[in-house]
Amino acid sequence: MADSFQFELVSPEKLLMSEAVTAVSVPGSEGFFTVMASHAPVMTTVKPGIVIVTKEGGTEEKIFVRGGFADVNEKGLTLLAEQAEPADQVDIAALEQSIKDAEEDVSDASDPEEKAKAQHALDQLREARAGLPG
Repeated sequence: MADSFQFELVSPEKLLMSEAVTAVSVPGSEGFFTVMASHAPVMTTVKPGIVIVTKEGGTEEKIFVRGGFADVNEKGLTLLAEQAEPADQVDIAALEQSIKDAEEDVSDASDPEEKAKAQHALDQLREARAGLPG
């Protein structure tokens, strides 16, 4: 059995999860990474996507996050999410509206830097949507 570590998932509204887990897969801004016990310290931004939490009993919980920060240290992993909810409870219609809004932002961008930033946000939302059922 894999060693466990402390995982905390925090949104602006509340502490969503605080428990010992064996692994957490995180959609980091540089790509997905998996944290396990004794992981090297790291702090990174999190893009919209699915966080997969493997609990001590081996069950998995999937959580949709809309970006944030991940901090891995000697105490464990803290994920500060801009917004988080169980993946099976995501309002797909609202997410698809966010994608349409982001597409408009790309079209409306007036300079190359603004357009690139808007395109990056759109790509992340599309990737997150692709990871959800429905």
